Parts: sequence; C-alpha cells; structure tokens
Amino acid sequence: MGKTARETFRVPADLASAADLAAIDPRARPIGPRDKSTAAQELAELGERLDTLQEAHYAEATAGGPRAVLLVLQGMDTSGKGGVIRSVGGLFNPQGLRIATFKKPTDEELRHHFLWRVRRHVPTPGHIGIFDRSHYEDVLIARVDSLVPEDVWRRRYTEIAQFEAELDAQGITILKCMLHISPKEQLERLLARLDDPAKRWKHNPADIDARRNWPAYQEAYAEALRRTDTDAAPWYVIPSDRKWYRNWAIAALLAETLAVVDPRFPKPTYDVDAERARLAAGPTH
Repeated sequence: MGKTARETFRVPADLASAADLAAIDPRARPIGPRDKSTAAQELAELGERLDTLQEAHYAEATAGGPRAVLLVLQGMDTSGKGGVIRSVGGLFNPQGLRIATFKKPTDEELRHHFLWRVRRHVPTPGHIGIFDRSHYEDVLIARVDSLVPEDVWRRRYTEIAQFEAELDAQGITILKCMLHISPKEQLERLLARLDDPAKRWKHNPADIDARRNWPAYQEAYAEALRRTDTDAAPWYVIPSDRKWYRNWAIAALLAETLAVVDPRFPKPTYDVDAERARLAAGPTH
C-alpha cells in the first residue's frame, strides 16, 4: 500500500533551514495524478467524498458535537491561496464553510495581542474553516520586515504552539499547508498578472519588495515549520508550481483528515417506525 497524503506531505522531521526547504521540489508529484486531466477527475471524486464527510461533520454538531476542522494556508505571493479556496473550498457546501483572510492588521487589531484577531475567526462546531494567511504572518513578515523586536517574534512560536494545542483540546482538527513555490514560477505568475489587464488589480508593488527578500522569507518559513509542527497541528509542504497538483494534494489531505476525524450522523431522537406510520396514514383534514 502506498503512502498517504498525510505521510507524503508532512514537513520533514529534520527540516532545519532554508536550504532544507529548498531541497523539496516545488514541481514534485510524489503521489497521485501525473497530469492535469487525471487530477481533475480525481478532484471530482474527492469532492464526492468530502461532501459526504462534511455533511456528517455538520450533522454531528447539530446534536451537540464539538468538533470543527481548520485548514491554514500560508505561502509566498502567487503561491495559490486564493486558487485553493476556489478549487478545493468550492467542493464543500458553503453553509458549512468559514473563510477568513488575514491582511495587514488594522489599527484596532494592533492594539490587541496578535492572536486576538485570529481567535475571532476560529471555526465553530460542525464547520470547516479556511485561513488565507494566518497567525503565522506574525513570525514571517513581522520577522523579515522587523515589524517587532526579535525577542517578540521569537516568543510567538511558543504562543502559537500553545494556541493550537488549545484549539486541539476544544475539538478543532488543524492542518497547516505551506504552498511551496519556486522563485522562477513566482516570476512567471507576477508577470502574467501585469500582462493581463483583468488581473492587474491583483498586483501589489510590495510583492516585488517581498520577492527581493526571498532568502529571508524561506529561512523564516523553515523555522516556523520546524518550531510549530506538532501532531496536534501538523505542517504539510505542498508542491505548488503545478496548480492542478497543489489543489489535488490539499483536497486529498482534507479527505484523509476528515476520515480520521470520522464524523458520525447523529441517531434520531424520534421513533423512525412511528414516523413512517404517521406518513402512511395520509394527510389529515
């Protein structure tokens, strides 16, 4: 039996530096589909599995079940966080989906602890949450751009691990995906944005500034993954140069994770046979 997605994409236990992260091929296809058309077919099949699992997950909560699922998406600009939300998030019933995007903190958010704005978007029982960026911005951009002193962002690794352990204890299953893209592929995607008038609105000049700090960001990612990868909140490194493979990999991870959660439809609180008999008796006048 081959390796599962959870086994294949889990961050290497010996990851120590940006060099180790660079050794992971962003175009790799270690398991699963080998081409785009096969990936589309398999994604549709995964969608059917996810639909059934999500319905059971939502139904379980209606009977008082406490469990929820949180998918955290982190990656360099153009790595495909929005694409994952459209392609993979689109496989779910939107009534049971909660999406939160974390951009530059507002003045109000800056007046609070860095986790304050994140806690407000934690998915409630029965829901699947997706974070487009997350609390990890506070050990990535905050570190690279020196937005806070080093002792502050270093302390945050421990605070993040404690926060995620709290969520796990509450019944929230966490999976964190780093969308691993190469600088060459990022360049092509940034140029494509500028070349297409319909996509220029997505371009942010600051993205080029961040690109110039690529080595520093990779080092920041490597340490974040190393310091905060736990069994309660595992990190997965997703090869993301191929968009279709990225989407398939995350859908497969979600399907495997929900299967482990194993949500159950609640037992009815009424007598099924009695309800059938009432229906058979016909309408009353």
